[in-house]
Amino acid sequence: MKNHILFAFCLLITISANAQVFTNKEVGKKNQELIDSLKVTDYPYSLPIWGDKATKKGYNLPYSAGVSVNYLWQESDIIIDNLQVGFNNGPMYNLDQIVRFNKAVATSNTLSLRPDIWLFPFLNIYGIFGKTTASTDIGVGVWLDDPATGSETQITSFGTKVEFDATTFGLGMTPTIGVAGGFLALDMNVAWTDVPQLQKPAQTFIFGPRLGKNFKFGRPDQNIAVWVGGFRVQLKSETKGSLSLSEVFEGGDLKQKIDEGIAGVEQKRQDLETWWTNLGPAGQANPINQAKYNRADQILDRAGEFLTAADTAVNNISNSTVQYSMDKRPKDKWNFIIGSQYQYNKHWMLRGEVGFLSSRTQALLSLQYRFGL
Repeated sequence: MKNHILFAFCLLITISANAQVFTNKEVGKKNQELIDSLKVTDYPYSLPIWGDKATKKGYNLPYSAGVSVNYLWQESDIIIDNLQVGFNNGPMYNLDQIVRFNKAVATSNTLSLRPDIWLFPFLNIYGIFGKTTASTDIGVGVWLDDPATGSETQITSFGTKVEFDATTFGLGMTPTIGVAGGFLALDMNVAWTDVPQLQKPAQTFIFGPRLGKNFKFGRPDQNIAVWVGGFRVQLKSETKGSLSLSEVFEGGDLKQKIDEGIAGVEQKRQDLETWWTNLGPAGQANPINQAKYNRADQILDRAGEFLTAADTAVNNISNSTVQYSMDKRPKDKWNFIIGSQYQYNKHWMLRGEVGFLSSRTQALLSLQYRFGL
């Protein structure tokens, strides 16, 4: 099962890394010289559209094109539903009532390139190209009903940590507005993460609102910006894939865990029949007891069939494959972010940002160069 959670977690490789530059409406007496200069100077570049009109109204525009290099570290939790597993292209087994993920933590390191242009004075559009190395640390338990006590019992468990690589590409846009150095930016992008073990690239949608303020110092174009905001991740729900069983599991360890599970199923079967027999005719006629028995019986049948198929696959692990299908979602869609950017001049800027206050934490470092186009 760890294979399935592994590739679900790769979907949390998300990128939202636009430097906080924006079109700013200059106001105030201390900026009057700059305002007058903007109004009388011809705008020298083709982009953004209506750039000349914006400067004539006293708006100070950033350079119209840029490229940034971004490093993103992220640690995330995810929830898995509708998990189905099969071996060697055989029957798929629904494991929702059998398997629990006791621990599921994914860590990713992404290096990305982000070219962008200002299409309009208040709209930036960009592309994303990224490479990721990631690891997934999970703990999985197999649980079965105990109708006698109304509880569930774990019959076997295992844990693993797996490393993998991925490639991300995407498109985004950032509407912004700025007045007197204060700004609002609404960053959003859609990205596709290509992992070789998935049937098709995994899709994510990111929304990152930010509210902040620029503080000028030193040279006229030198400033520091600070902001607060949010980071929201939306994942496309369904994921399907296939991989070699030997890529993730060590045969001996997995064989031992499967044997523990098969023995646990047999013991639970005996316990179920003993409980049913001890009820007697009157207890067996009770609809509630019948429902408990039928539910436990069905789960035991499914668990037994799945573990038997897994045992057969592990006996020839080097030639076996595992197929999977699942729905997934982040444990928390939102997390809080704070960030800051140092602008050396209108060409160069360095940005840092951290996200926290949820099951997802992240840290971003970005270097951007801008130029006129």
